[in-house]
Amino acid sequence: MKKTKISFSGVLLPLAFGALVLIIWQTELLHKIIGTNTFTLPLPTTIIRIIGENLDSISANAFDTIEVALIGLVLGSIIGYLISILAAIFPKWGSGGLKVIALLSAIPIIALAPVITNLTKDFSTIAPERSMFAKIVLVTLLSAVSMSVGVYRGLTDLKPFSEDLLQTYAATKFDIFIKLRLPNSVSYIFTALRVSIPTAIISTLIAEYFAEYITGVGRQIRENIITSQYSTAWAYITVACAIGIIAYMFLVLAERLYKKKKHKI
Repeated sequence: MKKTKISFSGVLLPLAFGALVLIIWQTELLHKIIGTNTFTLPLPTTIIRIIGENLDSISANAFDTIEVALIGLVLGSIIGYLISILAAIFPKWGSGGLKVIALLSAIPIIALAPVITNLTKDFSTIAPERSMFAKIVLVTLLSAVSMSVGVYRGLTDLKPFSEDLLQTYAATKFDIFIKLRLPNSVSYIFTALRVSIPTAIISTLIAEYFAEYITGVGRQIRENIITSQYSTAWAYITVACAIGIIAYMFLVLAERLYKKKKHKI
């Protein structure tokens, strides 16, 4: 009975709500409610048709967005994990240092993106390379913040008396770190990624919006809005949402597989 309830609230209810929104949207009832028209807010069938007609160009831009988000996420996660390790090894300075790093997350991405674009303008004389570098830097920076803060808690928030137990077995600080702190931080990596993945995708879209080189889903949304091609802009918005949902689904699947393997052990 409990599993059925979880399935309904976690899967069926969101799907039913989504279907209801699509019906209201397609029948133009939504347009009447918010006071707009089908030119500014195209029908779902129109958006799907636009995606089908421009699948090649949309796929190419989506690949560019995914590439930047993935590279930035991986680099940021590695850097953030190393920062959290240093903070755990040197807790006297580490805790305060992470608080300073966490302040970066308070800066709006829309304000940070153009600043980084200007700071990296001398990286290369080739616009595509310069633009790519600026976008990756932004995503890496924000991903590192989420990972470092999240994993630090996993390295320091241990089960009661677990460290004392290892010390009774004459375990060294290195042994405690390798056999207790690092394994305890793994589950916190998934928690950090729940924040990092959406942040990586959003920051990529915003970075593309302000980038010099016209490529990526975020830049195409901007260009089509400027030229009043709202149907195409909404097609790219739909693709951006799909990228975020699919990426999050992969994370949830990976986390479930890890937990199943952990329980078997």
